[in-house]
Amino acid sequence: MRDVDDPDLLRYLEAENAAAERFFAPHTDTIETIFGEIRSRVQETDLSTPVEFGPWWYVTSTTEGQSYPVHHRGPSAERATEEILLDENVEAHGHEYFDLGAFDMTMDHRFVAWSTDTTGDEHYTMHVRDLTTGADLDDRLDVTSNAGVAWSRDGHWLFYVTPDAQERPATVWRHRIGTPRVDDVCVFDETDERFFVGIGSTRSESWIVIHSASRTSSEVRLVSTDGPTDDAVVVLERRDDVEYGVDHWGDQFVMHTNDEAVDFRLLVAPVGADWTRPDAWTELVAHTPGRRILGADAFAGHLVIHEWADAQPRLRVLFRDRSERVVDLGDAPHDVEPSSNPQWDTTLLRFTTQSLTTPMALYDEDVVTAERTLLRQIPTPNVELDRYRTQRIWATADDGTRVPLDIVHHIDTPLDGTAPGVLYGYGAYEASLPPWFSVARLSLLDRGFVWALAHPRGGGELGRQWYLDGKLLAKPNTFGDTISCGEHLISAGIVERDRLAIRGGSAGGLLVAACMTKRPDLFCSVVAEVPFVDVVSTMSDPTLPLTVTEWEEWGDPREEPYASCMLGYSPYDNTLAAEYPAVYATAGLNDPRVSVHEPAKWIARLRDVATGSAPIVLRTELGAGHGGPTGRYDAWRDEARTMAFILATT
Repeated sequence: MRDVDDPDLLRYLEAENAAAERFFAPHTDTIETIFGEIRSRVQETDLSTPVEFGPWWYVTSTTEGQSYPVHHRGPSAERATEEILLDENVEAHGHEYFDLGAFDMTMDHRFVAWSTDTTGDEHYTMHVRDLTTGADLDDRLDVTSNAGVAWSRDGHWLFYVTPDAQERPATVWRHRIGTPRVDDVCVFDETDERFFVGIGSTRSESWIVIHSASRTSSEVRLVSTDGPTDDAVVVLERRDDVEYGVDHWGDQFVMHTNDEAVDFRLLVAPVGADWTRPDAWTELVAHTPGRRILGADAFAGHLVIHEWADAQPRLRVLFRDRSERVVDLGDAPHDVEPSSNPQWDTTLLRFTTQSLTTPMALYDEDVVTAERTLLRQIPTPNVELDRYRTQRIWATADDGTRVPLDIVHHIDTPLDGTAPGVLYGYGAYEASLPPWFSVARLSLLDRGFVWALAHPRGGGELGRQWYLDGKLLAKPNTFGDTISCGEHLISAGIVERDRLAIRGGSAGGLLVAACMTKRPDLFCSVVAEVPFVDVVSTMSDPTLPLTVTEWEEWGDPREEPYASCMLGYSPYDNTLAAEYPAVYATAGLNDPRVSVHEPAKWIARLRDVATGSAPIVLRTELGAGHGGPTGRYDAWRDEARTMAFILATT
């Protein structure tokens, strides 16, 4: 099953897809109804809020019947659609799969570097478009990584990243526009297989940043945008278990790092200092346990610090005089993210916020006066938003740890233990999952479901220690926390026993599969999307894509104590004879992250040992990768299919 070019494998997956179609055939009307409901809640012909960047205003549009957005610009906000820069529908024509990676302007706004993946294997082809003519140049760079790009100030040099044989973004190249690729210069090659490479530019546009990072340490190199052929200069040499990132703040650099600060702190150093000396850096923001600093965006007169505190994301503004203020969004569970802020010298901060009951809203806020302007809220036609309620509750794990859990339901759904429910989780890589709004989810809520978002250890919602307590040898805590969340939903009378479904994808697919094998009695239905389920075998084979880079997250099962720990939760290895709930697993033939053989062999084993009669379904996207279908209509129909499975089995 590891050879995706094997005709026998393709025939096997096609047979599985045919079996999946037979399962879904009686539910066709439900799928079409939910698809129609999702579509009815979306303003299909729409226009984003224009963004001022240099002499232009940039905007994207969508049109009813078209799957992908169109990118425009114009000389004013009112005329922002005058010039079409890139129509993704045109570029996607004839491709079953389409994903836009890079879309980055030169500083004079003459060229845009744009890249596309048309198979789902995450190999992107880079193009350079002359925006004065609308034509692509002859410069074409195949097999690049979606790991960022950067331009020199004069727009003559483009920096990009390529993957190695294990699909790891590893090598940074410098390409001179108008020259053949064979003349490209290797700027940096990361030989340590634990490290991924990414590139970008500081917000000031003065420096190109080459960031190389493993799961536990990092190293930054800088190249001046005015001297693109200069050697990249290391800021601080990498050290085990020390992570850092750098931005340029006028006359100084600002660094966020976990050096002597578990939840990170901010340091500054003058531009002319010897950055390689740790004593060149002085503390700007001290470490506060439990307040996890994710990074800081530099503006001319202030920093915007993105952080998590008390299991909530927030934005904190720090001025040059060291005064500060938090962007006030209240205490209810929500998400907040900086939006497009390309201007350097401005006091306006553009950000988005949303919750389980509130669609994404876009604001401009003056960071000095705190005056806030609502620019736009995503339209949700045919939706009465005041008909839904959300709250945060807490479950208690077996070791006494309190685990946050966000729930949402229709106002008419009684929380008396009679409602069906869906529990969603991820719990890995320190990924924090803030509540997000979904028009698709409303189809479940309108049918009386309670939807719950678990925040188990392994994520980052309660600081770095929350992550450390759910990785490596502590990984079983992630599954225990999630099981405790499911038990709490039942014991608290929020959902009905025997009517709880669980859903997750990728590492979240591992989460739900591990919870199912540990407690098959707790769930009636399981949705495992591109699930990482053959943990021991995959992590034991360093020739597989990305395995080596994952050892710092999961451990290396070729040695103890990791072997025993991993064997204790690996879903494939723990799929033994039992009465399992209904299972719907998905896969992508071209998936470079979770190989298609993992869900395929797991489903085969489930069918072999299951003692019950609940349906076990596998559906593989034969023309896509890790993220599934890309066009919005295909994605909506895919989601409708998943919801139909949950409705049929809960």
